[in-house]
Amino acid sequence: MMTRTDNKQITFHLVTIEDLVPENHFLRKLNRLVDFSFIYDETAQLYCQNNGRPCVDPVVLVKYLLIGFLFGIESERRMEQEIQVNMAYRWFLGLDMDERVPDHSTISQNRRRRFNGTGLFRRLFEGIVFQCIEKGLVDGRTILTDSTHVKANASPKKNIKIFVQKETSNYMKRLDFYEEKERQRLEQSGAIRPKRKSRGQKKKPFIEKSISPADPEAGMLKRPGKPAGPHYLSHQSIDAAHGIIVDVAVTPGNVNDSGPYLERVEYMRNHLGLGIETAGADSAYGTSLICKVLDDMGIRLYTPGTTGGVNYKTEFTRKDFKYQKEADCFICPCGKRLTLRSLEREEFNICRVYRAERGDCRGCCMFRQCVSGSQKSRTVRVNIFEEAAARCHPKRKTTHHTQILRLRQIWCEGRFAAQKARHNLRGLYRRGLEAAESHCLLSAMSINLKRIVTCLE
Repeated sequence: MMTRTDNKQITFHLVTIEDLVPENHFLRKLNRLVDFSFIYDETAQLYCQNNGRPCVDPVVLVKYLLIGFLFGIESERRMEQEIQVNMAYRWFLGLDMDERVPDHSTISQNRRRRFNGTGLFRRLFEGIVFQCIEKGLVDGRTILTDSTHVKANASPKKNIKIFVQKETSNYMKRLDFYEEKERQRLEQSGAIRPKRKSRGQKKKPFIEKSISPADPEAGMLKRPGKPAGPHYLSHQSIDAAHGIIVDVAVTPGNVNDSGPYLERVEYMRNHLGLGIETAGADSAYGTSLICKVLDDMGIRLYTPGTTGGVNYKTEFTRKDFKYQKEADCFICPCGKRLTLRSLEREEFNICRVYRAERGDCRGCCMFRQCVSGSQKSRTVRVNIFEEAAARCHPKRKTTHHTQILRLRQIWCEGRFAAQKARHNLRGLYRRGLEAAESHCLLSAMSINLKRIVTCLE
């Protein structure tokens, strides 16, 4: 028999918002486990304490944004509409049933004006991380790191090319430091000739760069198997104990993964107070400089093995040359010496160059097997960080190495998949590096809040 439902909405009910939100709702658990009052301290300097119109509660503003990232609502306009009709969202914000929901433009204007350039979202993210540390969800011994691309709000078809001065990254400044230190050691010992002093200050070279006019701060991503065009990279470090994201760094999409890594490790050790003992990362992070710095810090680095190796153009390889430590030279298969001649800088490495005498090579019966067609004598290049890299590489294929890489796949790659599917990390609506960092921090914060509820309930 057909039934019809008419005019049930006009019935009066005596209920409160507390009655309409289930006791086991996620937001009830979250509000019980996380103290959001620290937001008042972080935003106090952004408001006048004794003058002006009353503002929207800053905790409400932050929770408003968090709702969007917790439940995958990308548009702030749609967020306002969802909060208007969802009693659980209203309860979480502290709004009664008849209270007006803050307009979406209020949220966006506060975010764009009041919070812009203050580093607020970084401090809020850190506040949640510190609460995770206090609750025992972060032990800081094993940190896993990876990066993912986030699509910028710009068309890949409208790029322009400009000439800009090449910037020196902190990674390259570290390389400069080690190069200068090694050069001074070799020059003082008489192993190599002193480097000629350049006349005047060396100017930074100009390079051609492709940018998007809509978002010039985004970088053009060009990686095998990745989408091309303007992107940002979100570098995330995760504590292996319970999968809490302890650090987020955002760079343009054309920055190498290894670039910001050492800075972030120092940040986690010094600012967050983590006693890092083991680090797991993708193969792009396993450069010789990173191996050296982490080795000096007492941190064991685990990375996957590289897919390729040194491509020798001759029959004789580096293994065929025996090193004599006392004389600091190599002995070739025919018994001739290769002595230290110079210190050369490569893109990401610094090498000591050992070279044989031309006369020794010219009259050798194995010349074609040993020297490539473009050279007149045999050279052997030795990375100055070779010993630190060698201490890192033997750990590969051990049980602990396999376990660390498996955890990296579970936590890092699994987190990125979840964030892109349900927590707004697939692409950006705003433009600029600061906006991209705020977006990625809020996405990571939402994951941490979910982990708190999962682990402690």
